[in-house]
This record gives sequence, C-alpha cells and structure tokens, in this order.
Amino acid sequence: MITARTEHLIDLALEEDAGLGDITSRAIFPARHRRRAVIDAKQDLVLCGVEIAARVFAKLDPTLKVRLLARDGQRLKKGDLALSVEGSTASILTAERTALNFLQRLSGIATQAARYAAAVKGTGVRIVDTRKTTPGWRALEKYAVRSGGCFNHRSSLGEQVLIKDNHIAAAGSLARAVELCRIAAAHGAKIEAEAKTLAEVKEAVRAGADIILLDNMTPAQVRAAVKTVAGRALIEVSGGVTFATLRDYALPGVDIISIGALTHSVAAADLSLDLRK
Repeated sequence: MITARTEHLIDLALEEDAGLGDITSRAIFPARHRRRAVIDAKQDLVLCGVEIAARVFAKLDPTLKVRLLARDGQRLKKGDLALSVEGSTASILTAERTALNFLQRLSGIATQAARYAAAVKGTGVRIVDTRKTTPGWRALEKYAVRSGGCFNHRSSLGEQVLIKDNHIAAAGSLARAVELCRIAAAHGAKIEAEAKTLAEVKEAVRAGADIILLDNMTPAQVRAAVKTVAGRALIEVSGGVTFATLRDYALPGVDIISIGALTHSVAAADLSLDLRK
C-alpha cells in the first residue's frame, strides 16, 4: 500500500515528529552505535501496515536494514514478530514512534474488521465501512478494512450516487431526488437512496432505486422492509448497529451492513519496538 499519497503521509509524519531531530537519542548514542530491533505483537491481532512501517525506517535512514517477518492480513499471536530492523541505534529510535503509529492504527482497524467479518460468517451479509475516516488516511484505513476481511463502501462522493436525508429534503421528495440523479448519473450507475421509514422504503421502490439504505431501523422494521422490497433492490442496513447487535441485523434479505465503527472509533493494536543485543 505504498502509493504517492502514502509517501506524502510518511513525510508529513516524520517531519512532525523528527523535523528538529531526536536530541535524546543523538545525545546518548554516537553515530557508530548499532543495534537490532524487532516490532512484536503484545496481543493477538490482524497485522496491517507492516510495509509502511518498514518504509518509515528506510526513509529516515536508508542505511537501516529492514526485514519483514509477517505480511498484512496475517493473524499474529501475542509475542509474534512483525519486522526487524538493524543499523544506527539513534535512527531506529527516531523512527520508532512514527512507524508504530501507522502500524498500530491500521492493525487496530484490521483486527476490528476481522471480528465483524467472523460474526456474520455464513449469513451472506457483507460488512462494509463508511467515509468516517481520518482525514487523509482514507485509502489506508479502507485497505486495513479489507485486510481484516470486510469490504469497502464508496471511497469518495464521486464514486456512487447515495441520496441521503438532506438531499431528499432539499429536492422535495425521495422520488424527485432519485429522478434527478437518474438523469445526471452515468449510464448504468447504481442509485442508492436512504429510507428512515417504511413509507420511504415503498417510495424508494416505486422510484426505482437500485439500493435502499435502511437508516436507524430496528430489526423488526428491517424485516418489514425486506418484505416490502421483495427482492426489487439491494438492501443496506446502517445506523445504530453495534457488534453486540450485529447478528440481529444480519437477516435473510439484507445484503450489506455498513459500520462506521470499523474506522472511526478503533483502539490501536498493541505492538511495540524492542532493542535486541
């Protein structure tokens, strides 16, 4: 996942943390002082971002020798190693926090995604993310979602038509919003419309929406909506779904459940860098 944007994010992160140098490490370790270090898992997790962490070390000091010991998407047990790096001790410690910030954040997302994917296994429902991502990190965070076994919703406003409540209010009706988008959208483009009530579900079906997003409905309301749609559109459930209630919403007839928590409120995975003799 090393793209031009990723390179830019690494540059920004290194400038932010080490733009003025690392006065502590440089004071303690002379230039000739060398060590080997490893990054290891302090918990069971799904790894993501290991190549980015390696790139951080290489960018800060091209003389550092980095070896990947695991790959993105791999499940690590507590104590398993993700990578090793050898060279200037000061350089290793200067890059440590930036490398771990990328690795811990992305592994936290991948680990969360793996939990959600496992929870709906066998139901036929896809768990997808949302655009509730860290500004500038969207491509990386959505990559982490895929690494954990879930799927991506649209990555930008230009990728898919999604008519939400404010669009409907401004257009005057859900049907009118669908009509305007159908005229303007590219040929064959899917039209998704949000529905908060069963009346809006019926209106979306009549308007010919390809996908209907059931927003903040109860499982009972979702069952009723599935019956109303009767296979005439794909059904996405969103809003208010937690890990604890996930299986309550993974109902027959539901195709997609979108979960903002995959990215917007994930705890960082516990990994650390340790110097070795």
